[in-house]
Amino acid sequence: MNPEDIKRPENKVYSKPELLNDTPMHYCPGCSHGVVHKLVAEVIKEMGYENNCIGVAPVGCAVFAYTYIDVDWIEAAHGRAPAVATAAKRLNPENLVFTYQGDGDLAAIGTAETIHAANRGENIVIIFINNAIYGMTGGQMAPTTLEGQKTATTPYGRRVDLNGHPLKISDLLAQLEGTCYVTRQSVHTPAAVRKAKAAIRKAFENSMAGNGTSVIEVVSTCNSGWKMSPAKANDWMVENMHPFYPLGDIKG
Repeated sequence: MNPEDIKRPENKVYSKPELLNDTPMHYCPGCSHGVVHKLVAEVIKEMGYENNCIGVAPVGCAVFAYTYIDVDWIEAAHGRAPAVATAAKRLNPENLVFTYQGDGDLAAIGTAETIHAANRGENIVIIFINNAIYGMTGGQMAPTTLEGQKTATTPYGRRVDLNGHPLKISDLLAQLEGTCYVTRQSVHTPAAVRKAKAAIRKAFENSMAGNGTSVIEVVSTCNSGWKMSPAKANDWMVENMHPFYPLGDIKG
């Protein structure tokens, strides 16, 4: 028998998620966005909502989610994603509707839209990437920037007396009666990635069950904005961000 004719067992243990397009990623090496994109694409496909899903992405690095995940998307004005998602869900209640936002977008210009959508208990999922900085526009201070953290607009470090305290927006949203699930995750290790994926699935299930608003904060790195290597950025995040933004479920 010709050895080439022998049917060998399938050894593939992993493949690219079907809903991720072949568009080359533009994100900086080490950025957490790509990992979260992968998880969102996997969960949508596994739950069977690829043809009944609407994503809403606003301005910032997060906006390019529509380039990579093959579902219907709406681009919202800066900070307005929860308001747009509210309309999309109310008009299409059978669809899975989620926003994908950065921390500056969600917790600065979009604070009002975020709080009021969550307070109304809109049946949407809010996913926001907290890297404690404005990544796309040059590394300025964000609402989530840590005390003492250096940015383009706080070159000597964030001062509480001048800039106020870092905003724990997830803790604030968890106090609202309209939120059913609020969690803070990360994607810096394989174990953390698995927990983040489970959180995304739980949030999507809550949304489709009509339980109210789910919020997933992903504590992330921005190694280019922080001016660190990917490895050092991960270490800095664990040492500095995780103590202030502890991982785990906050509500639900």
